[in-house]
Amino acid sequence: MGVKFAICNEMFENWDLRKVMALAARLGYSAVEIAPFTLADDVRKLGKKARKKIVEDSESLGVEIAGTHWLLVKPEGLHITHPDQSIRGKTVEYLKALAEFTADIGGRVMVFGSPKQRNVLPGVDPSKAWAWAVEAFKKASRYCGDLGVTLCIEPLSRDQTNFINTCRDALKLIEDVAEPSFKLILDVRSMADEGRPIHEIVADGREHLTHFHANDTNGLGPGFGKADYHKIARTLLEIGFSGYASVEIFDFTLGSKYIATRSIENLKTYFGVI
Repeated sequence: MGVKFAICNEMFENWDLRKVMALAARLGYSAVEIAPFTLADDVRKLGKKARKKIVEDSESLGVEIAGTHWLLVKPEGLHITHPDQSIRGKTVEYLKALAEFTADIGGRVMVFGSPKQRNVLPGVDPSKAWAWAVEAFKKASRYCGDLGVTLCIEPLSRDQTNFINTCRDALKLIEDVAEPSFKLILDVRSMADEGRPIHEIVADGREHLTHFHANDTNGLGPGFGKADYHKIARTLLEIGFSGYASVEIFDFTLGSKYIATRSIENLKTYFGVI
């Protein structure tokens, strides 16, 4: 199966999740990607009934749940490279809870972005932070794998974090974690910060690329900025990418409905659907 289009729910501020799903289905998206903090400060507070409703709404509206992202925004106090072992331990335990939630609602991908919760803190030896991250991601991804969920590390631009800024950084981390359920997600806006052609970065990540955030250099939807989406789409097709190209934006001022509508129109054009 080829590339499928998804959209992230947090851009629809204060919308009920079912309403987001309904719009996504109507516009032709295959899936919705969920930021857990939009539903609860702690997913462990979302019981079986709440999880079942998400599945029922998804099935009745004919839209899939791609997975989850913005994993560690809430609850407070989580950090994957913190020098305090107890904080790293709590973070791993919450990632496990997120894996259970993701699996329960039918998602198969967890996107680890969470820039503030992975920053190497002042005074911390970067090599120690790396080792702590490897240990934590090993534990979390093994748990994810048992549930059929893939944990994906997202390289983020230098204005967001100081840890894992490039595809090459992420590939090195994936190599060191060495778990089949720990893979790569690439984001167009962040790749633009690397200073080399985005389609070349995509090609470099082909072995582990599992998910894709379709936005643009200006933080808006695909085709709203300067990224060469014709080359990006062609490269994704050439490497046989068959995951979700998921619209994630950072500037909502043009209006969620407009951005969602134009984004999928652009994606369909780039990928040759129309």
